[in-house]
Amino acid sequence: MIIADINYKKLGLIAIFLVVVVVIGYFIYSLFFKPTINTQTEPGNEATGGLSGLPEAGSGTQTPITGDNGQLPDIQSPGGQTGQDPNETTNEDRSTELGVTATDSRLTSGGRLQFYNQTDGKFYQLDADGKPVALSDKKFAGVENIVWSPANNKAILEFPDGSKIRYNFDTQEQVTLPKHWQDFDFSPTGDKIVAKSIGIDPNNRWLIVSNDDGSKAQKIEDLGENGDAVISSWSPNNQTIAMYVEGVDFNRKEVYFIGQNGENFKSMVVEGRDFRPLWSPKGEELLYSVYSADNNYNPTLWLASAQGDSIGANRRPVGLNTWADKCSFTTGSIYCAVPETLERGAGLFPATANNTPDRLYRINPQTGLKQEINLGSASYTMKNLYVSPDGQYLYFTDARTGNLRKIKLN
Repeated sequence: MIIADINYKKLGLIAIFLVVVVVIGYFIYSLFFKPTINTQTEPGNEATGGLSGLPEAGSGTQTPITGDNGQLPDIQSPGGQTGQDPNETTNEDRSTELGVTATDSRLTSGGRLQFYNQTDGKFYQLDADGKPVALSDKKFAGVENIVWSPANNKAILEFPDGSKIRYNFDTQEQVTLPKHWQDFDFSPTGDKIVAKSIGIDPNNRWLIVSNDDGSKAQKIEDLGENGDAVISSWSPNNQTIAMYVEGVDFNRKEVYFIGQNGENFKSMVVEGRDFRPLWSPKGEELLYSVYSADNNYNPTLWLASAQGDSIGANRRPVGLNTWADKCSFTTGSIYCAVPETLERGAGLFPATANNTPDRLYRINPQTGLKQEINLGSASYTMKNLYVSPDGQYLYFTDARTGNLRKIKLN
């Protein structure tokens, strides 16, 4: 009897093992090999939970649009080649190298390009003749991340050891910020910042707002264990300061918009994971990218209204596979660098596209028309895209070489 009991136990363990192997195998097959159906799921209100202290919100709705496959339509050139500008026929490189390398860059409201040179640890600005001029004689070795102020000559510099400083390039003033603060963003006027204060104890983790020098910090939301699900992103219209992203199901997320004063904003359901937002200049719209099983786990661009009672309304796919942080949202246009090819699952592993050449597209957010801009014979992996205030030039960094370049748009 004892031997029989032991055999039954062994058979039971073997059966459980086989079931686990089958389940794991089917999951891997579904994730990477199972053919996908190109359909969109209508969002609902399934998720009602949220960040501790965050009020419940209603979901925005998706507005149907015209166009093939429910996507924004392309421009058709006279020659029948989708998205090509018929006025651009040259095969020469249409971009100009600016003769400098940059780890991170930004375009000021006055149209001057500022950047950090990791080689010498200094910050520069290109003058009217395109020559680099040091913003400061001070060197900052090993800057790991830079958060630029949108309205004044300030930036938050983050270093590998966790230290952070706010530096004013006009006054040369340096202020040390707490190490346990992270994920910064400036207010539209540049005088305040939003950040996550991450204490060792989950009961001491908060979304905060303070002056840009770290003074007069105020607790906004209790983060608890949900800090990684919160994105610091101060809207240009000063309406919201952050977003909380909560799972609805395997393919969808619900985005809650957080204000400074406990406002009860609508939420928005997005069709995918790895939500990456980019605000329009006035904060009335949001360009974002997500990936899902419906699109081979590759990043897909979407547009949606993101202001007041219209949050989540008029939500529609753009029809381009790239990440929102490879785009520049300007008044009346969006410019995006789109990888020529993406392997299945690139949304899960973005590094697979680090050396993939990009194509450049112009998108009209009002009409939905997409137009490919001819780069000629050039081949670049583009990042840090910025359009000059007059709309004449697009500046970008070639990720493979670090060289700053510009391309004439008009």
